[in-house]
Amino acid sequence: MDRLDPQNPNTVTGSTVDGDPAGYTTGTPGGAFDPWRYRDEAGVAGADLVGYKVEATDGHIGKIDRASHDVDDSYLVVDTGPWIFGKKVLLPAGTVNRVDHDENKVYVDRDKDQIKAAPEYDENTHTDPAYREKLGGYYGENYSALPPDTQGRV
Repeated sequence: MDRLDPQNPNTVTGSTVDGDPAGYTTGTPGGAFDPWRYRDEAGVAGADLVGYKVEATDGHIGKIDRASHDVDDSYLVVDTGPWIFGKKVLLPAGTVNRVDHDENKVYVDRDKDQIKAAPEYDENTHTDPAYREKLGGYYGENYSALPPDTQGRV
């Protein structure tokens, strides 16, 4: 598996051996982070994720209200309930680290503060190219090629 350079997340620095607990890939060509594509190893494979719980690196953030599997345009809309006063957030597919279909949980590789600080979700403008570029850029800037040490990791 390729590992990205944490100083430059668009550069592959070397390889890891399969089975290495620190091994991590993005599922995109050349190892670059693509916010609008699910990672190959995430285990999504077109599954209906609506109703699944969403876990950030530091805890539960809500339930999936809507999920898109469109090519190069995939995302999750998460109802945060009381966590952010009933607001919804849009998480680009690239933030999905893995899916546990047995427990109906999606694990994302961002913490609560990063998600809370993201550009606000607006159901009427979420398809606007400028908003999507802003949101994709935000999550791209906050991308860490190194896997977080969380309970949700395999």
